[in-house]
Amino acid sequence: MAAESRLIDERYPNRAARWRLRTLDLEFGRRPLLMGIVNVTPDSFSDGGRFRDYRAAVEHGVRLVEDRAELLDIGGESTRPYAEPVGAEEELNRVLPVIEGLMQRVAVPISIDTSKAAVAEAAIAAGAEIVNDVTGLSADPAMIPLAIGTGVGVCAMHMQGTPRTMQDDPQYDDVVEDILRFLRERRDALLAAGVERERICLDPGIGFGKTHQHNITLMAHCGRFHGLGCPVLVGHSRKGFLGKIQGDKAADRDIATAGAALAAAAQGVQVLRVHNVRVVREALLAFEACGGVDGEEAHI
Repeated sequence: MAAESRLIDERYPNRAARWRLRTLDLEFGRRPLLMGIVNVTPDSFSDGGRFRDYRAAVEHGVRLVEDRAELLDIGGESTRPYAEPVGAEEELNRVLPVIEGLMQRVAVPISIDTSKAAVAEAAIAAGAEIVNDVTGLSADPAMIPLAIGTGVGVCAMHMQGTPRTMQDDPQYDDVVEDILRFLRERRDALLAAGVERERICLDPGIGFGKTHQHNITLMAHCGRFHGLGCPVLVGHSRKGFLGKIQGDKAADRDIATAGAALAAAAQGVQVLRVHNVRVVREALLAFEACGGVDGEEAHI
């Protein structure tokens, strides 16, 4: 692994070095940046309901930053399989108090996880730097003009179907090639519309319309997405395929999440979206210190 990781820059010459957000740039080093997840929903697959109260959600976000999250992703609508959609007003009622509260307490960039332009617009006005859209900025025709007008960073994800249908027998000819093609098309559509390349991040959508084997294959080949010339975000945290690997769907998945994070780090992935920042960060620190990222001893 060390011999391979020593060659990350040579293996991925198109690997993006930064991501331009609304008011700042994120610079990428050897270790992936960690995006902490704050779900303000009653029905998310992992922690639904735990942080539905905005005060609890704010405190959770603060703890994630204390654990050294470099970004926070705030979501008010569950995108788990078979989740019911939520109206814009309800979604706003969930996320706005959390964003406003966190803006007073933390200094890291905040991302709004939404596919609705009205929600994104209010979140940006409250201070959000990123729009993270599971539909690849395709569900709401007002989303791309909003992104251009505000200059936010955007993350465009792949999803086969919708949350209500995506796990109904997903099929691909070649899961990596098919998703590469989709993300290339979304990147090009955003560029053609006027979104600056430096503001675009791409996400292969682990768990969104994929079987367990599809997810494993994508994790093993996520470095190929560097060829698109944009930062790569991977959101594998606590997903069902990890329980499948563990052989126990009910098991705690944080250690498995950390293990998969090391595989992503070895492939130069720039951003990891995770629930348990502390566990993943400590695994990455040990991995890096022992030569797992570039083959050289790190000085911590």
